[in-house]
Amino acid sequence: MPPIWHETPLTVRFNEVDSYQVAWHGHFVAWMEVGRNDLAGRFELNAEQIGAAGFRAPVVTLELKFRRPARFNERLIIATSARRCESATLEFPCRIMGEGRALLAEGSTIHVLTDSAGILQYRLPPLIAGRLERLLASLETP
Repeated sequence: MPPIWHETPLTVRFNEVDSYQVAWHGHFVAWMEVGRNDLAGRFELNAEQIGAAGFRAPVVTLELKFRRPARFNERLIIATSARRCESATLEFPCRIMGEGRALLAEGSTIHVLTDSAGILQYRLPPLIAGRLERLLASLETP
């Protein structure tokens, strides 16, 4: 079954375009974060909420493939999903779409889980695992 995507709307701001009159590539990473935090925050899994639970979830892998540029004032959709992992990681695929739902970029982030002292967790703590299961269940229900 293909993943269900959570959609976050966003509009390209003037300060996000470069001298070529297109959105600077680094903003795509920030937009992925906006979508990820929008989805994860609904299940108490955004950075602040994970921190409040005594953990950290630093990014260890970031993949992003560009398809076409975004332009000033273009309305975007940041589509974010999540994948089940065997290890104590969180994985968030992302698609950034522009006008007419044209694919502008796609990629993913992978986050490891550490405690607040930076000790790597090899299994998801029950609190985080439960939140992740709720998030994944929401993506499996059309």
